[in-house]
Amino acid sequence: MHAASREALARVISHLDQALWEAKEQATATAAQTGTELFDVVEVLDADRALRVAVADASTSADQRAGLVTAVFEGKVSPATLEVLITSARESWSNPREFRAGLVTVGRRSLMRSAEGQGNLAQVEDELFHLSRVLEREPQLTLLLDDRTVEANRRRDLLAKVLYGKVTAVTEALALQAVARPEHNVIDDIRALSNDVAALQGRSVAHVVAASPLSTEQTEALSHKLERIYGREMSIHSEVDPSLLGGMVIRVDDEVIDGSTSGKLERLRAHLV
Repeated sequence: MHAASREALARVISHLDQALWEAKEQATATAAQTGTELFDVVEVLDADRALRVAVADASTSADQRAGLVTAVFEGKVSPATLEVLITSARESWSNPREFRAGLVTVGRRSLMRSAEGQGNLAQVEDELFHLSRVLEREPQLTLLLDDRTVEANRRRDLLAKVLYGKVTAVTEALALQAVARPEHNVIDDIRALSNDVAALQGRSVAHVVAASPLSTEQTEALSHKLERIYGREMSIHSEVDPSLLGGMVIRVDDEVIDGSTSGKLERLRAHLV
């Protein structure tokens, strides 16, 4: 996303957060509805190229763009959602594609805020991470979900059947949206969502692969140690890989700490050669 669009997105997110704060006891319900409706709006924009271009046309005034979204969506979405749309239309985006991407980002954040209001934001983060791990172990399912020649609704319906009754409503909505509007591939997109949820809680993510399951005490101790190293709170996303023989491999952003037995043996072999 270009600089102008990043700045526009930051202001729209600020508007959303302020509006939800002012909604007080209605914030959770408002956030859930706004997130859902913003995804519906994106569906409309995806189906109407002329409208998609017009709402982000830099050659028209902010008032004209705001008037257009009002004329199209007033009465079809809630007042809170309409305010987000008007605020977005008044901003200067680099291009219509980034305007659409901004609405997707704001919709996701709104749903995450609804999970926060329900007290299950950490659960959503964990569910999204584990979904990405499940998909890595199911290559045939992943291939189907990544197939751009298959209609978005069909890909979404397929994942919905997999998720039904197994995750929270917010996790399901976020995952289905990611499948319908892919940015990279389904595994990376869903893992990125998990990281976004962690970031909303003020935490970074440490991906840990251990030779054996980590106990609660081990997870907490590792989290505290990484927090001291990196100077920020950490979410531990762990999985088990017996082939490591012992120890663990930790990835934080682009940095990898290989403390596994297999890694040590590999380094020893390289040194001997």
